[in-house]
Amino acid sequence: MKFEDLKELYLQKKKQFGANTYKHISQLLKEAKEFHKMDWSKHPTLVGDHEQSWRAFKGKNLEKLIQFIITEEVEDLGLKVVNGNKLERSVNLPLELSKVKRNLVIDYGEFGLHLPDVDIIIYNPDSCKILVVLSSKVTLRERIAQTGYWKLKLLQDEATKHIRVYFVTPDEDRTLTYKKPTKKGRAIVEVDLDGSYILTEEEIEESNKVKLFEHFIEDLKGLLKNGK
Repeated sequence: MKFEDLKELYLQKKKQFGANTYKHISQLLKEAKEFHKMDWSKHPTLVGDHEQSWRAFKGKNLEKLIQFIITEEVEDLGLKVVNGNKLERSVNLPLELSKVKRNLVIDYGEFGLHLPDVDIIIYNPDSCKILVVLSSKVTLRERIAQTGYWKLKLLQDEATKHIRVYFVTPDEDRTLTYKKPTKKGRAIVEVDLDGSYILTEEEIEESNKVKLFEHFIEDLKGLLKNGK
C-alpha cells in the first residue's frame, strides 16, 4: 500500500462526507490498515511484524494526508506549503525553499544551525516568511512535548519568534478531549503551543487553543488579516 492508495480512500470518503471528511480520518486509517495488512502478508518484512510496519506507514503518511487536505485552501490564500522532510533532506534546494529553510533554522551557537522537527511548513512565497509550522501524529504521547520544545526554541530568536506552532492529530487516545481533569498533553498545548486542531467526530471541550480541524483555515486567514 502506498500514499496514493490512502489519498484515494480519502477522496472516496470526501464524496460522502464533504467538508466533514476530516472527522472520519480514524475510520479511514482503520480501513487502510486492512489493505496494508493484505499487502504485507504477501510481502512480509524480514524484521518485525505487521503492527510495526503499519505504525511506520501510518505515521509517515498521516502528515502527507494532512498536507494534501490543506494545500488547496492554503494556496488559495496566496501561501505555499512544503513538507519539513524536503527542507531537511534535500541538497541544492531552489532559491525560494533555500530562503524558507534559512528562515526556520535554530541557532545553537558553536553547535551550528539546525531545523526544528516539524512536518508541514506554511509560508509566504513573496517574502519566504514562515507563518505556521505543523506537527502531526495519530496520538500525542512524547511528540507533543517535543513540539513544545521547538516552540520555545523558535521564541528565543527575533527571526523566528513570530512563527505559529500547531499540532494536528486525530487524538485517538483522547488526550485533548477534556479541559478538566487536564491531561499532560492538553496542558502542553494550552500553555506552550499556539494551538491544536483535532481530526475527530467525537465531542471535545474546545478552547482558544484546542479546536476541531474545521477552524484551521479560518484561523490562518485571521493571521494573514492581522499581518502576523
